[in-house]
Amino acid sequence: MENGSVNSSISNGIATITFGHPQSNSLPGEILRALANEIRSVGSSMEVRVIILKSIGEKTFCAGASFDELIAIKDLEQGKKFFSGFANVINACRKCPKFIIGRIQGRAVGGGVGLAATVDYCFAMNNAEVKLSELAVGIGPFVVGPAVARKIGLSAMSELAINATEWRSAEWAKEKGLYSEIFNETEEMDAAILTLSEKLANSNPQAMSNLKKIFWEGTENWDNLLIERAEISGKLVLSDFTISAINQFKKK
Repeated sequence: MENGSVNSSISNGIATITFGHPQSNSLPGEILRALANEIRSVGSSMEVRVIILKSIGEKTFCAGASFDELIAIKDLEQGKKFFSGFANVINACRKCPKFIIGRIQGRAVGGGVGLAATVDYCFAMNNAEVKLSELAVGIGPFVVGPAVARKIGLSAMSELAINATEWRSAEWAKEKGLYSEIFNETEEMDAAILTLSEKLANSNPQAMSNLKKIFWEGTENWDNLLIERAEISGKLVLSDFTISAINQFKKK
């Protein structure tokens, strides 16, 4: 994969999916497609009981959409296809019969916040600030919005979406329910992730699958809803306002 990667490994019933990109683990379309496919593949494996989702490096967890790819979108079909990539990842996580544990080692922006909201249990470092920056570049968190609102509520999601240039602390994210636990040391976080993963790997897979269905009740329309939201973003990204705003952000 050009300038990025998605890999997975399985050990003792625990699957670890790792994605990465040189630009602060941003998410171009190719990585989004690979990530959705990997989640589906690993989730269907009889060998897997629980999944850990993480990114490479020690700093940013995920910078969200790739600005280079956004600025290259030239028509509605391209725009819809790109933003559908986020929809496909969210829906892959939602329909995966295995619990997904998130490892958030640093800041999460836009689609990165969407990933944190879509996993079933989220561990984070105390510097893992969050921001939904989409409105600041003329779009809006239309695709990830349902996942974020489901996890932290409409009020907190709208706070992030409206004040799109301000970071919220990891403590804020934990208070709102985005993060389950936060840590001061990476080693401490990884030990806690391993402990929970091992417990789940030895739990009843059918019970966990049934629980996950209950946790995600009311989202059965997301296959269509998130694609409709992708079309909204796909239209907005073509506007002169958005093109100018993205170019300004790229200069920073």
